[in-house]
Amino acid sequence: AAGLAGGAAAADLSLWTLFLMADVVGKAVMIGLVFASVWVWAIIFEKTVSLRRANVRAAAFEDRFWSGVNLDDLYREAGDTPRHPMEAVFSAAMREWNRSAARLVNASEGTRAAIRERVERAMSITVQREMERLEKWMVFLASVGSAAPFIGLFGTVWGIMNSFTAIAAMKNTNLTVGAPGIAEALFATAIGLVAAIPAVLAYNKISTDLARFAARLESFAAEFGAILSRQTEERG
Repeated sequence: AAGLAGGAAAADLSLWTLFLMADVVGKAVMIGLVFASVWVWAIIFEKTVSLRRANVRAAAFEDRFWSGVNLDDLYREAGDTPRHPMEAVFSAAMREWNRSAARLVNASEGTRAAIRERVERAMSITVQREMERLEKWMVFLASVGSAAPFIGLFGTVWGIMNSFTAIAAMKNTNLTVGAPGIAEALFATAIGLVAAIPAVLAYNKISTDLARFAARLESFAAEFGAILSRQTEERG
């Protein structure tokens, strides 16, 4: 009989049963953490795919850019809707350059310097805008990584309080009375860790990749700016 009772108690401590045993606050904490975990994985997948695609397209664009192709032809190929961040930086610089190219003939040094500054500013703003687009939802990863364990801990504390209240009401200190409530409470902490650990690891990895890609864009912008600066001096 004791064995059968123990088996029944063990069966009653499944994850789904622990969730059903929780009160409204406990359920709200668990559901919120589960949704946060799902959203974290969706962000991880989207950022991984986006960064990989951006790097592949940037490499292909750099190969074509340094192959000696005419810059105006490359600009026409990009069109009004650049397909990736590096092409957007190139298009922004060429757009500003074409607007000012007619004034370069016999232009003063001050005019040429102003044109170079506008081109560099256009590239800098574009780099910042493209990186802001790539960094979207990174704050959510950081927030989940830092807050999820504490939210889970809150659910645990709340559940343990309810468990001890039930033990006091039943006036029975037997472990079988308090164990289900304590297990349900600790389940909230486990869900919090399941949400937080991938978020922290992914945030560190993706932040490093984003910083590396930003440096790649800035390096291209600096090199392209030097090319346009030489052309400015030649036309002047």
